[in-house]
Amino acid sequence: MSKSIMKLNNIYRSFKKGRTVIPVLKDINMDLKEQEYICFVGESGCGKTTLGKIITGLLKPSSGELIYQGKDVAKLKGSSYTDYRRGVQIIHQDPYASLNPTHTIFDILSFPLYRHKVVKGRKAAREKVSELLTSVGLTPVAAVIDKYPHQLSGGQRQRVGIARALTTNPKVIVADESVSMVDVSIRISILHMMMKMREELGSTMIFITHDLALAKYFAWKGRIAVMYLGRIVEIGTTPEITQNPQHPYTKSLLSALPEPDPDVTRRKEKIQLRSEDIPRLTELPPGCPFHPRCPWFVEELCDGEIPVLADVPDSDSNAKVACTPLTTGKGLNLYASTTS
Repeated sequence: MSKSIMKLNNIYRSFKKGRTVIPVLKDINMDLKEQEYICFVGESGCGKTTLGKIITGLLKPSSGELIYQGKDVAKLKGSSYTDYRRGVQIIHQDPYASLNPTHTIFDILSFPLYRHKVVKGRKAAREKVSELLTSVGLTPVAAVIDKYPHQLSGGQRQRVGIARALTTNPKVIVADESVSMVDVSIRISILHMMMKMREELGSTMIFITHDLALAKYFAWKGRIAVMYLGRIVEIGTTPEITQNPQHPYTKSLLSALPEPDPDVTRRKEKIQLRSEDIPRLTELPPGCPFHPRCPWFVEELCDGEIPVLADVPDSDSNAKVACTPLTTGKGLNLYASTTS
């Protein structure tokens, strides 16, 4: 079993809009292992990106603890905090907005090298930047290194973003929708490159996406955490989540995935939600936040207490699910017969 590199204990994050408090993340508890793949999956607005920014230190949690290598990040100072900043990096979703348009590619990649004293002198910096550009497939280097971001294609800009995340040899890399803004034709090549980088660095790779198909491809040997309205509703190994989903929301996401085989498409279970409307974060329903849309809603059970992540009774799955009918056994037969 791999050692833990990061723990999230009761992470809660809210934002204020005027006098209104908007809860974005609630009760996030996770243990991230060294050198593992893990994907956060869910609809837009479920809190995936906010969680990624908290992990990388770009946002602070409103409450809860972020533990990195056994130390509370909120209490880190001096060299300890610098080690954390070097060790945890992010690949932003938008390569157009995340790269400074007034700096050349060399300037963008050399700044963290100088800042963290990875190199000394311009010659060493150019050698290291050339090495980074080569590692992400931007060759010949001479045709890229002195250009500005607007002179590159979207795919090239995203590779520069990946190279920037690799400048400090991080132990944890958060990839926030890192292939959503590039052409479909080059997504697989970028995913392959990221997987190769993870193997070479021996780092933990956190992949944030709304696409379960991409999550399945990227983290087949890792885990998937499914998020809904700021909470993790199911977490387990990728084969468990994709082949034997437990939570109704996970089942709904998987049922919506297109299949290349028409025979599989015809046999695939079609799930009709009770409602297509997603509740507002400021007006969450009582009990399970998914119950207004859940096809397997059990009255006076699902709209009672908020379910917590727990094992499913009498199940071979090692996944944890936040569904009261499943985790208590009440209504379990109803659920099973409905989905069979």
